[in-house]
Amino acid sequence: MAYPSAETVTSIVERPAAARELDIEDVKIVRAGAKSQVTVLVDGETAPDLDTLEALTEEISAALDAAEASGKAEFGSQPYRLEVSTPGVDHPLTRPRHWRRNQGRLARVEVAGEDFTLARIGALSDDETRVILIPTVARGTKKGQGKKAPEPTAIAVPLEKLNQAVVEVEFTPAPETEAHLAGLDFDAAVD
Repeated sequence: MAYPSAETVTSIVERPAAARELDIEDVKIVRAGAKSQVTVLVDGETAPDLDTLEALTEEISAALDAAEASGKAEFGSQPYRLEVSTPGVDHPLTRPRHWRRNQGRLARVEVAGEDFTLARIGALSDDETRVILIPTVARGTKKGQGKKAPEPTAIAVPLEKLNQAVVEVEFTPAPETEAHLAGLDFDAAVD
């Protein structure tokens, strides 16, 4: 069965996604006979809701059918399942927009030359080359110890120094000082 490349599918589905102000985050094609699947992951400044994903799925399906009819793409005679979804929290943060969209969230971050790995995401610089990271501090102390947790600090990190980052799921609210720093714009956080 001849399937188009992920790049070809991306070029076909970009227009319907862009019309809904969504970005294509990834396209995966699994060729497995009757169980073949084309997965399109989308995201936007505002995460798409289920109604938007349903409508977009219909539009992408129509675009793929039109591309096949015009000869731009060939899916062969076997049917395939189309899935349109969002990336999910385990999707790596690799582009500036990922950092901007996750401001205020906690992330496991691997930074070249640094020793912290868990940090709250702050603002992205206007030129989208640096992001504020607030390394997490101890979440309080045991009663009677009398020790105060250190105040968090904001660090401007060039995106090129970030080797890997994934959002962490939190079950408790962020400490106030971390949340405050993460909510500042880039210049205010640097000061």
